[in-house]
Amino acid sequence: MKIVQKRKIWFLLSGLLIITSIVSLYFWKLNWGIDFVGGSLLELEFAEGAPDTNEFREYLKAYEPGIGTPTILETEENRVILRMKETDKMWYDKLTKDLEKDYKAKEYSFESIGPTIGNELRRRALWSIVGISICIIFFLSYAFRKVPHPLSSWQFGVTAVTALVHDVLIVVGLFSILGHFRGVEVDTLFATALLTTLGFSVHDTIVIFDRIRENLLEYSGEDFEEIANKSVNQALVRSLNTSFTTFLVLLALLLFGGTTIHYLALALICGVIIGTYSSDFIAVPLLVLWHRFAEKRR
Repeated sequence: MKIVQKRKIWFLLSGLLIITSIVSLYFWKLNWGIDFVGGSLLELEFAEGAPDTNEFREYLKAYEPGIGTPTILETEENRVILRMKETDKMWYDKLTKDLEKDYKAKEYSFESIGPTIGNELRRRALWSIVGISICIIFFLSYAFRKVPHPLSSWQFGVTAVTALVHDVLIVVGLFSILGHFRGVEVDTLFATALLTTLGFSVHDTIVIFDRIRENLLEYSGEDFEEIANKSVNQALVRSLNTSFTTFLVLLALLLFGGTTIHYLALALICGVIIGTYSSDFIAVPLLVLWHRFAEKRR
C-alpha cells in the first residue's frame, strides 16, 4: 500500500476534521461539567424505584430558576444522580421536600464543588496534557538518539507530539459538537480519556518509528520515503489488530457499562480510532515531509 505516497489524501482528511473541531470550539466551546465550573451533585434514593427519565426531566423544569437544567444519571435501580448548577439552601430545601412528597425520594448523598476549585481542576487538566506532551518529546529524542543519518532524534519526538495534538484536537472538537447538540458535559473523566488517548497513540507511533529505525539500517541505500512506507505496511496489521481488540473492550463498556462511564467509553473509542489513524497515516508522512524539506534546505 502506498500510504506515505498518498499523504495528501490523509492530510486533507485530517485538515477537514481539525478545521471542523476549531470552528466548533470557537462558536460552541466545550460544555464544561461541574468538575470544572462548579456545581452540585445530588444523589437520590427512590422508595418505589427510579422514575422515567423523560417524565422526571419534565418535573424538574419547574426548578430550573434555582438549579439550572440538571443532568440526570441513573446509577442503580432505585437511585438517580442530579448534576446541577450551584444552588442555594432555599432551592435545595424546596427541591428535596417536593421530591420526598411526590416521589418518596430521599437524599442519599450531596456534594458541592465551588467555581474556584473547578477552575483549578481545569487548569491542572490542561497543564497535565501539555506536560506529558513535552515529556514525550524528550523521551523519544533520547530513545531515538542513535537513529541513522539523515534523520535527527528530535524529528521523531516533535512529529509524534504533532500527531498527538492532532488526536486531542479532533476528540475535543467531537465533544464540543456533542455538547452543543446533545448536552454532553466535559468532566474529569474526559480529561482521563484524553491522557489515555495520548498514551495509546504514542505507543502505536513508537512501534512504527522503531521499525523505521531498523529498516534504515537494513536498507540504508534506499530512498527514505520508500523505507518509511515499507515500515508502515509492516506494522499496519499489528497496529490494526491491537486497536481492534481494544475497541471491542471499549465497545462493551459503552453498551453495558452504565450511564456514569458512557461518555468516558465513547471518548476512549474515538481516541483509539483517531490515534491508530494518526500513527500510521499522519505521523510517518509528517516525518517524511520534514525530512524532504530538510534535504531541500541542504
